[in-house]
Amino acid sequence: MDNSHFFAIGRMPELHNSLLFEHPLNERTRTLLRISHLFEQFEYHLPASSPWQSRAAVQALLDIVSILGRADIKQELIKQLEQQKQSLERIGDNPGVDQVRLHQVLEDIDRMSERLFATTSQLGSSLRKNEFLNGIAQRMPIPGGSFEFDLPQLHYWLNLPHTERVMQLDDWRHEISVVQETTDLLLGTLRHSNVFRPRSASNGFFQQSLDKNRRVDLIQVLLPAETFLYAEISGNKHRFCIRFMESIQWEQPEQTSQEVAFKLKTCHI
Repeated sequence: MDNSHFFAIGRMPELHNSLLFEHPLNERTRTLLRISHLFEQFEYHLPASSPWQSRAAVQALLDIVSILGRADIKQELIKQLEQQKQSLERIGDNPGVDQVRLHQVLEDIDRMSERLFATTSQLGSSLRKNEFLNGIAQRMPIPGGSFEFDLPQLHYWLNLPHTERVMQLDDWRHEISVVQETTDLLLGTLRHSNVFRPRSASNGFFQQSLDKNRRVDLIQVLLPAETFLYAEISGNKHRFCIRFMESIQWEQPEQTSQEVAFKLKTCHI
C-alpha cells in the first residue's frame, strides 16, 4: 500500500476523458464487483418512470438475490471487513496517511460489521421467498418469458403509478441495503489503496510479476479515450498481463502493434 497517497479524497482527475478497465485477481473481489455492478444498474433504472426501466430494475435486483443465494456471502463480507480493518490499523501511525479519512473508514467498518452480525437469516432470503419476485425469477431466463401472458401480475404491477413502483422497489432494496453499503465500502477502500502510475506496453502487451508476500486484489488500467483501444486483462496471485486490443468493424479483434502509453494501479489492502 502506498501510504503517502492512501485515502486521497475526491474524484480522481485521471478519469476525465479516459476509459477505466478493472480486473479482479481472486473470486472474492470478482463477486464484489458483480454485486456492485448490479446495484449500479438498479440505481440507474430505479427513478425512471418508464415501465421498461422498472422491469430492468427488477431484473438487476433478482440477479443480486441470485448471487446472494449461491454462498454464505454474509460471512465472507464480515471476514473481508475484519481483514481490511486489521490492515488499516497497522498503517495508522505511518506518515502521509489521511488520519481523518482513516478513522472514518474504520468507524464505517465497525458499523457495517455490526449490521451484518445483527442479520439473523441468509442475506436476501426474504426476497427469495417473495412469491411475486420468485415467479418473475423463474420466467426471466426464458427468452421472452416475461411477456404479459406469462406474468400477468408483473404486467399489472408495471402499469401501476410510477411512485408506487419506486416505493416498492426501494422497499425490496432496503432488505439487502447492508450488502450494497458493505460492498461500496470494501471496494471504495480497495480502489483508493494505491495511485495510478504511467506504464508502457510494447506491441500492445504488458506483463508484471507480483510480490508473493502482498496479495493484490484488483488491477486498474486507465487508457485515454482517443486511443480507440481496449484492455484485456488476465492474471492470478503471481502475475498478470494486459493485451491492448483494437477492433476492426467490431469483428476479429487483434492485439495492437502500437506502443501503448497507459496508467496502471495495483490495488491491495
